[in-house]
Amino acid sequence: MIDRTRLLRAHTDDGNAKVTFVELFFDLVFVFAVTQLSHLLLHALNPGGAAQTLLLLLAVWWVWIFTSWATNWLDPERTAVRLMLFGLMIAGVILAASIPKAFDERGLWFAGAYVSMQLGRALFALWAVRGHSPDNFRNFQRIAAWLALSAVLWIAGGFAEGQTRFALWATAMVIEFVSPSLGFWTPGLGRSTAQDWDIAGGHIAERCGLFVIIALGESVLLTGATFSQIETWSALSLAGLAVNLVGSIAMWWIYFNIGAERASHRISTSDTPGQLGRLAYTYLHIIVVAGIIVTAVADEIILKHPVGHHDLTTALVLTGGPALFIGGCLLFKWATAGWPPLSHLVGLGLLAGLFLAASHLSAIAVAAAAASVLVIVAAWETRSLAGVQAEEAVEVHGAHG
Repeated sequence: MIDRTRLLRAHTDDGNAKVTFVELFFDLVFVFAVTQLSHLLLHALNPGGAAQTLLLLLAVWWVWIFTSWATNWLDPERTAVRLMLFGLMIAGVILAASIPKAFDERGLWFAGAYVSMQLGRALFALWAVRGHSPDNFRNFQRIAAWLALSAVLWIAGGFAEGQTRFALWATAMVIEFVSPSLGFWTPGLGRSTAQDWDIAGGHIAERCGLFVIIALGESVLLTGATFSQIETWSALSLAGLAVNLVGSIAMWWIYFNIGAERASHRISTSDTPGQLGRLAYTYLHIIVVAGIIVTAVADEIILKHPVGHHDLTTALVLTGGPALFIGGCLLFKWATAGWPPLSHLVGLGLLAGLFLAASHLSAIAVAAAAASVLVIVAAWETRSLAGVQAEEAVEVHGAHG
């Protein structure tokens, strides 16, 4: 018999929990998934392709973030939990492999993998916490009920075709997307409150930071792979490579230099970490990840077609990726710090102006200007918050001292 009391994760005195190696191993599946999403958007740069990519991105993010919340309570060092994660990994590979043809012949494969991951994890959590954590047991009952409802639409969409499939899957995603904000209200079970979600805030913050690293890493991977395929390297191709890497470095700086550590400290010391985790990490991080994926598509475009005429869609990708990233970081930092960074607002304004002028510039010129905006935002925030960062570092070290 498995001692289920030992399946629950033990949190430290400061309310945090260490991210384990098996969680990092689990994340490797999502490197593949993010790559698949980038390729899907690259080969379908139109409103329909963008809508499909967005829907699949939401599904990929949702299954990952729900798993991260689950392992906030369940101990991944226990064999039963590890086996659960390995099972999710197997289904996750099928999910990711189905992405390019999810709206064609592999729709049922995608839907089946997704539902098995979502419902399977929820049912395992119910088994693991039953009799040992009444509040979490009730929470996972509510979650399982909502996921069972959406599962019907996912599977029905897998059997449907065309716009019907998209409509069914979009409805299923909306159901799942709004459920946390409604406290997973379920007839007969009521709803969860912010106090019920007693999470290790630092763990959630670190997990989401690692997903941002996954997305940035995929961007660098795509840039390197595309550059290696260029038959004759030239000054123009080297310039494109430099622009892409500078942009990726600037995005890392904007997210990690100040915001990530500060947000981790805020959620770790919050009286209602579940509420902050739901808004700042479960919801707002989707925008950050979407920005990185769109920027990765832009990176490949400027390496393959750096000069010459480009259309409105290309201009939107070249400027929209950085804009989504900066906008997501702005909302994330606003939620965790209490104010919107002026540097980010100015950056969004500069990118809007760049989009209007993009028709008069080559693709690489637009990309270079967009990367410059990212560098400006990173440098501005670093300089303007240098004093605040030093004070917060003292506060954090004092809290751990």
